Amino acid sequence: FFKFFKNVLFLENWNIEFVEQTRLGIPIMFHEESLHGNQATEATAFPSHLGLGATWNEALLSEIYTAIAQEVRLRGGHQVLAPVVDLARDPRWGRTEECLGEDPYHVSRMCVAEIKAYQGGERVDKIPSGHVVSTLKHFGIHGASEGGLNVAPNFTDERTAREVYFQSFEAGVKEAGALGLMPCYNEWSGTPAHVNKWLLTDLLRQEWGFKGVVVSDYNAISDLVNLHKVATDATDAGLQSFNAGVDIETPNAFAFNKLVDLVKSGKVSKVTLDAAVSRILTTKFQLGLFDNPYIDPAEAQRVIGCDANRKLAYRAAAEAMVLLKNENNLLPLQKGKYKKIAIVGPNADRCILGGYASKPKQLITPLQALKSKLGNDVEIIYAEGVRLTDAGDWFCDTKDIKISSHADNEIRIKEAIDKCQNVDVILYFGGSNEAVSREAWADNHLGDLTQLDLFGDQNELVLALKKLNKPMAGFVFAGPPLACNTLNDNVQALVECWFLGQETGDAVADMILGNIAPSGKLPITIPRSVGHIPAYYSHKPSARRGYAFDDVSALYPFGHGLTYTKFEYSAPKTDKSTVKNGKNFTVSIDVKNVGNRDASEVVQLYIRDEISSITRPVKELKDFKKINLKTGETQTVTFTITPDKLSFFNKNMKKIVESGDFTIMLGTSSAVNQSVKVTVE
Repeated sequence: FFKFFKNVLFLENWNIEFVEQTRLGIPIMFHEESLHGNQATEATAFPSHLGLGATWNEALLSEIYTAIAQEVRLRGGHQVLAPVVDLARDPRWGRTEECLGEDPYHVSRMCVAEIKAYQGGERVDKIPSGHVVSTLKHFGIHGASEGGLNVAPNFTDERTAREVYFQSFEAGVKEAGALGLMPCYNEWSGTPAHVNKWLLTDLLRQEWGFKGVVVSDYNAISDLVNLHKVATDATDAGLQSFNAGVDIETPNAFAFNKLVDLVKSGKVSKVTLDAAVSRILTTKFQLGLFDNPYIDPAEAQRVIGCDANRKLAYRAAAEAMVLLKNENNLLPLQKGKYKKIAIVGPNADRCILGGYASKPKQLITPLQALKSKLGNDVEIIYAEGVRLTDAGDWFCDTKDIKISSHADNEIRIKEAIDKCQNVDVILYFGGSNEAVSREAWADNHLGDLTQLDLFGDQNELVLALKKLNKPMAGFVFAGPPLACNTLNDNVQALVECWFLGQETGDAVADMILGNIAPSGKLPITIPRSVGHIPAYYSHKPSARRGYAFDDVSALYPFGHGLTYTKFEYSAPKTDKSTVKNGKNFTVSIDVKNVGNRDASEVVQLYIRDEISSITRPVKELKDFKKINLKTGETQTVTFTITPDKLSFFNKNMKKIVESGDFTIMLGTSSAVNQSVKVTVE
């Protein structure tokens, strides 16, 4: 299936047949997966979506998704089933890696940049050459399912849905002008999203003004019969979903091939059918398919996976890494200090791309890159240490995933310890892989988790390495954030690497050697354990009150991330201590690089409504800015606070700003900031 649809010539031939050998000559609109790069052979593979969220860099995402759109369009694709704008609030969920993070404001800003890049501008009427239709997904509430299980029900109320989970979709529709949308598999308030008329028509089209096409998720309409049990058969499923607001069924016709009969019987009106057909044809006209339905294979070959896009993938990987801890400045490794370096772990000699990726033109692992960059100056000792899986990948049936046995790993652990006896420093590369945590799209394709600790026998290996009393740094490669307490407690430095894409090796090696300074910030909270879920930072005042015999705080909080220098923040200032309701005001703060190297920082602004008629979160991210500071340089960062950033839905579900005191917090993370008070009259 994938090989067939990724082949440029097949796409070209299909459109020739439809344009030149059918009565109306209407071209095909092909869709593609492109969550973090076109899921096609030789396409550029960027870091996982969650890794891109860790960059907190809207301009970088604009460059990345402009490049991705070009690769997709040159190959013959017209619509991408992306971006994923679900909030990731339960890291047990296998699709956590597909999200941008846990916070609605952060995700909204990043996804707006993506959509504009995909489509070639803001609210475009005609999509420029080299751009594509973007598809917001998965509308409804996909990232808060019961038990962290994919497709499971969620029990979120309308207030939380509007204030939290719908915010990124609303921004994508109203601000960025997304031309496509995909409902989620889940039910909400007892109604599956694909037959929820309130979601797909009343809210999406009438309230938000969405004019584009709604496409079903793969096999979601057949799920109405087989999984949700709300439709008797294909005809009934087609009737309900089409009348609710779904325009296109994917990937195959289970139900929409019954539409002719449904129109003839009067169960689907011609007006409803004409409206859906009009939206689809309008999209094809916006794409320019009637003027130029064909592609240039030679140009596709020249651009797809090109050197310029490879350099962009490297930049993305460099900015995605998050330095969580760095005791005694172990990283970067001091040049000339370590003559014998141990590279250990199941992910040391792997370049893990994650879900919705194919095979790019080139891959490089951390081991390969470090060997290349260090040359003969340093002796490198490599040991796998443990193996996570002997077989299996993102695509395979769950029964075909083979977990490496404890007995085999004991042998590998002994070998690693023997090899590391006389090394000067240990670099541990662990975490997870794409077979362990992934999208659970079927009963035979599972990937949701019951625990978030390091998988397999990694903790045993880490504790054995610790006994050698060597300096040790840990690098965690995983889809979701892992509660890697044992690793955290036994290393001097710890880096969250996510899945970094095709340039994994060079980016990681350059960060280790100090050729680049890390600048990533956590887009999602790292919990201490599964028992600490939910762990997102913007909780209500009555939450996180404490656990018996354990710490209630996160292992690492949302927004956290260190670098190789130090930043000094002044006290924040506001241009008005009292402001009239409905008016803007500004808050500013000075940030100085007081360390000894140039680096980037993400200045974050959070707001708390002190007293309100409806309970409000303890703090909410409302703005951020990524800045570059040279050694000794000071920048003044100013944020404009608009009324919308103070607003919430009142008891009547109307958006308002209440008078009273607001605390404005500015700093380097959700947990480390300084505040100033403002009164709204």
